[in-house]
Amino acid sequence: MADGDNGLLESTVSPYQEVLDALSSLITKRTRGDKSNKSVIFDVLFEYLKMLDLDEPISKMKIIHVAGTKGKVPFGSTCTFTESILRNCGFRTGLFTSPHLIDVRERFRLDGVEICEEKFLAYFWWCWDRLKEKTDEDIPMPTFFHFIALLAFKIFAAEQVDVVILEVGLGGRLDATNVVQKPIVCGITSLGYDHMEILGHTLGEIAGEKAGIFKHGVPAFTVPQPEEAMQVLEAKASQLDVPLQVIAPMDASLLNGLKLGLEGEHQYLNAGLAIALCSTWLQRTGHLEINYLEQTNSLPEHFIKGLTTASLQGRAQIVPDRCINIESPGDLVFYLDGAHSPESMEICARWFSFAIKEDHQQPTQNYQPQDDVGSSHELVQKYNHGISRKNTTQILLFNCMSVRDPHLLLPNLMNTCASHGVHFKQALFVPNISVYNKVGSHVLSPTDLQVDLSWQLTLQRVWEGLIHVGDGKNIDTREEGKDDTEKSVTRYENSTVFPSLPLAIKWLRDSVRENQSVRFQVLVTGSLHLVGDMLRLVKK
Repeated sequence: MADGDNGLLESTVSPYQEVLDALSSLITKRTRGDKSNKSVIFDVLFEYLKMLDLDEPISKMKIIHVAGTKGKVPFGSTCTFTESILRNCGFRTGLFTSPHLIDVRERFRLDGVEICEEKFLAYFWWCWDRLKEKTDEDIPMPTFFHFIALLAFKIFAAEQVDVVILEVGLGGRLDATNVVQKPIVCGITSLGYDHMEILGHTLGEIAGEKAGIFKHGVPAFTVPQPEEAMQVLEAKASQLDVPLQVIAPMDASLLNGLKLGLEGEHQYLNAGLAIALCSTWLQRTGHLEINYLEQTNSLPEHFIKGLTTASLQGRAQIVPDRCINIESPGDLVFYLDGAHSPESMEICARWFSFAIKEDHQQPTQNYQPQDDVGSSHELVQKYNHGISRKNTTQILLFNCMSVRDPHLLLPNLMNTCASHGVHFKQALFVPNISVYNKVGSHVLSPTDLQVDLSWQLTLQRVWEGLIHVGDGKNIDTREEGKDDTEKSVTRYENSTVFPSLPLAIKWLRDSVRENQSVRFQVLVTGSLHLVGDMLRLVKK
């Protein structure tokens, strides 16, 4: 909008961007491993609940509370299965998960759909204005995740959902979701080494934090765990008189020939836990007389539909590139998985190895709907002619947070793929577009070359070292990009560092156009933020 006096352009901020900016102001600059006053900060949550008059509404909610290790077998999958089952049973559901991949509204789902912008804005300002009015120097505004959790409780209370499925954000004992005093049932998914700078450096310490969601007398379920973790879970359950039951993976035959909605063999573990959580919730809320935990040969139709129609972005997700596929259908396909721990890297590698082989034989089978089912299936049908006869090449597109150890992540990924006969022709390393202190789509320009690439260069050296181990080759031999679009592009024989994700995608699309007899299968992994950035770009 032009200024009448000086002709300067006056920027306009949309109502939604105003909310995102407000949320961004709540993100603290403390490091993730900062342990200062966490118990005190957690206790303040109860003051916020009073300010927002949420104490009584939360006490009336029929809640399923789930904790686990996101980086191993993601417990977001268990929550997704659980929500889908109960929604298909006819209940109004509220699902709270983290992190979001593209839009913060993904964290709040009503009946399986992210909350609409109009309702989100209304509930946001209702909470924001009351907290701004009532907080002070002694009790300041909540931090980002604490506010998000409070907002979730407000949304679910106002929308009068029948069931709330809460996914722990980080840890359990001091997580913002743990203000819940009397859930209907609790679940602990597979535990592994993740967020050790916060949760502890042993599985016992990590399990102790996760078991913090157990409540006196409230039934809980878990899956088979390492002995060190299981001992801690059992001890905590005993202290609180919690009936803790270990659930085996679901038998695939219970689906009557159908497939789980979420890809990967590990999902049968999550599905088994979800069945236990739903069955117990139904029993304890007076909706079910039959205990499906004791039935080993059948599942109700609603359970089967919930398990087979569940969907989750960013985990074992296959996305054909819409831009290149307009010209050359099926020649560039992204395989997205937000794995970011050593254990999840192995799971991701196994899924990718099997997916590309199955996809090569039956090219339409694994594509998941991205926007709406109809248009997605129509898009997929275009790939059904001739592409399975093309040669394929596998590319890795990778980044991870600097708190991760690439000497653990990359060997697990490379070796597991190699054991299944999959070898990456090229590895691409890029910085994330998302920034830690902003909420929303903050995208670097493809020509922005000021970004620090020291971490990506470290990842590249680790990768090249793995490839050349034992051959005595000097991995410091490299070449820089030669044209204007490739300044700061660092190439080795088997890998490239790009200064931005858009540049890496451009290189992939150019490569497809130059090699029309080849189908490019790109595994995008190492970071949920990277996967979210990729989805944001390829869905445009």
